[in-house]
Amino acid sequence: MDEKRRNFLKITGACVLGVSLLPALKVSAAKKVTEEKGPTYKAHPKALHGKRWAMVVDVKRCQEQNKKGECRKCIEACHSLHNVPTIPNEKEIKWIWKDNFEHSFPGTAHEYVPEDFHEGPFILLCNHCSNPACVRVCPTKATFQRADGIVMMDHHRCIGCRYCMAGCPFGARSFNWRDPKLYLTQLNYDYPIRRRGVVEKCTFCDERLGEGLLPACVEACPAKALIFGDLDDPSSEVRRILSKRLSLRRKLEVGTQPNVYYLV
Repeated sequence: MDEKRRNFLKITGACVLGVSLLPALKVSAAKKVTEEKGPTYKAHPKALHGKRWAMVVDVKRCQEQNKKGECRKCIEACHSLHNVPTIPNEKEIKWIWKDNFEHSFPGTAHEYVPEDFHEGPFILLCNHCSNPACVRVCPTKATFQRADGIVMMDHHRCIGCRYCMAGCPFGARSFNWRDPKLYLTQLNYDYPIRRRGVVEKCTFCDERLGEGLLPACVEACPAKALIFGDLDDPSSEVRRILSKRLSLRRKLEVGTQPNVYYLV
């Protein structure tokens, strides 16, 4: 084979190889661009948006409803929706629960708070604080805060160290000492079940907000004692009612700035 023929074959081979690799290179380049941009997510058209979500508890309405009978509608709605197991004794898992005045407002309420306010019970849940201690102490970032103020849990990142439980001054977190599935009589297949060894808590029903729905506890309350809304929206119901009624928040002295308000 002479020199001219060898050069011709080399050039032809290179062209054929380049053409054959071109689609693969295009796919690789497109994949790289996608990876750099990250996954895309299309929000539900009816999703609720807020800058600082908050809950207002009308204690008087709640207590009046409770006097008619042991009302647990909000608790049942929350726990059944989120597959929260019913485990007795100290291993209890709770997202929303009731407690008395002394445990709810230790050292917070002054002596001139109306006497009937002390009667209780009080609906308690995660306060989704503006300055959450649980977020600061979590070593794996499993506890994090969204831009709208909701404090979330990434159970895949949770290593069960329970630093967040120690950091939360409200006892709003529960640790799964046992497999929750063993204590669930009815499953909601649309919501994940946590595994043993992770911490969990109320999320203000972030999954429902994403579909344009209010938290389940708010919808379930027969007395309309739970009001949910955006504190940064001057026209929201929570802002309107807080401007007209006196309210308390739990343990302000610890500086976490809770976003659950109790109307006196």
